Amino acid sequence: MDVAPEYVESAFSQLLGCRLQRLDTGVAEVALALEPHLRNRGQKLHGGAIFSLVDIAMGLACSASHGFDQQSVTIECKINYMRAVSEGEVLCTARVLHAGRRTLVVDADVLQGDKLVAKAQGTFAVL
Repeated sequence: MDVAPEYVESAFSQLLGCRLQRLDTGVAEVALALEPHLRNRGQKLHGGAIFSLVDIAMGLACSASHGFDQQSVTIECKINYMRAVSEGEVLCTARVLHAGRRTLVVDADVLQGDKLVAKAQGTFAVL
């Protein structure tokens, strides 16, 4: 799916260093490399950075589902962290599970290679 950069990038996603890898109908894949400014006190990838990656990917999946001419916002999101990330890069794949007229339910996996780092599910409101 070809979409202009201003529709898929935000100042915040650029600040984090998120990179869009794939965008299909209802699906978005976004990568994030572990940079020094994203480390927590334990020198691991900060959970807040992972959560932001998830929210960005889920939002893009929603837009790729209902169209970039509409907006959607996060109502709620739940995340489980499975393992810490000490180096390298993670990839978040977000998929719309249900696209209603008013809400969307989205599932996301954050992987480092074949290892699951985090699993999330969120609900978005269509504005």
